Amino acid sequence: MRLFEFFHDTEVTLDLAATTKPAVLEEMVALFGLDEDAQQLLVKLLKKRENLGSTGIGNHVAIPHCRSLVVDRLRVAYARKAAGLDFDAIDDKPVNHLFLIVAPPVEISNQYLPVLGKIAQFCKNEQNIARLNEVGTTEEFLAVLKDAEV
Repeated sequence: MRLFEFFHDTEVTLDLAATTKPAVLEEMVALFGLDEDAQQLLVKLLKKRENLGSTGIGNHVAIPHCRSLVVDRLRVAYARKAAGLDFDAIDDKPVNHLFLIVAPPVEISNQYLPVLGKIAQFCKNEQNIARLNEVGTTEEFLAVLKDAEV
């Protein structure tokens, strides 16, 4: 299992418009192309998860995540906000890179936690984050993931 295999070009945005945590969650969920009811439910679940504790893991990265019946398989999205935004990260720094993970409550492949772990491992490497800051296309984003071999 390689991390880049979970991303689809329609679920990556390098120019996030949102400026608040709730708006970020809405914009990222919209990348999945779900119907309006499913999107609203997913945003509600993600906000509930954020209320338990921020998913801003530090190093300018947040990994909002949850399980929900609105998806039938693991879904992953990436968004970049060059200007950064307040996400209540553990290091109190603005977040520029967001990885959204949503999985069904029960998944036979059991990929949810391994993918979450791979993203966290990838983001601990300063060089990977520096490269994410420079990518200009979705293809370049995927190449960074491939090169990191996570």
